[in-house]
Amino acid sequence: MKNIVLASASPRRRDLLTSLGLSFTVYATDVDESAPEELSPGELVAVLSRRKAEAAAAIFADSVVVAADTVVSIGGKILGKPKDEEDAARMLRMLSGSRHTVYTGVTVISDGEMFSDVTSTDVYMRELEDGEIRDYIRTGEPCDKAGAYGIQGLGGVFVTRIEGEYFNVTGMPKEATARLLRLAGVDILSAAAAAHCAGKE
Repeated sequence: MKNIVLASASPRRRDLLTSLGLSFTVYATDVDESAPEELSPGELVAVLSRRKAEAAAAIFADSVVVAADTVVSIGGKILGKPKDEEDAARMLRMLSGSRHTVYTGVTVISDGEMFSDVTSTDVYMRELEDGEIRDYIRTGEPCDKAGAYGIQGLGGVFVTRIEGEYFNVTGMPKEATARLLRLAGVDILSAAAAAHCAGKE
């Protein structure tokens, strides 16, 4: 199997890719994340995930590169990572008592071929008290997360339900990632089955 490169420094994406039973190299790309304002949330994450994948593929030409980008959208506004604590509080007040949508674009590049997809999940959040928002921000968890919360951590206590794939909200949808990797020649189920059978011999 070819070497796999995860073009992200996100520990959550690292954990998700590890949970698929894959060995990989981590390479954090530093790309321009500006984009035309008229792009929809889905178009934006598609563009940025491709940009990250292309940057890594230029260095790891013989590898299978995986990249992702996630944003939160509510009321026509796109929320990325908060700039500071005040920005995090602003985002959490926007999300309080509302439904928002999390979009993640995943791109895989192998042998010059690009495979890309976008997954969306609707998330419902209960009303948040100002004191809860202040205390949550003080934990430090919101600072590096799109929409200023992490469903897999303390932020999960605010979520009442979701419609769609849970892993998409954490930053990398498993179904789409596995499907794109398969198109690129990496069948994770076959590899896992082979490894399991080899272990029994």
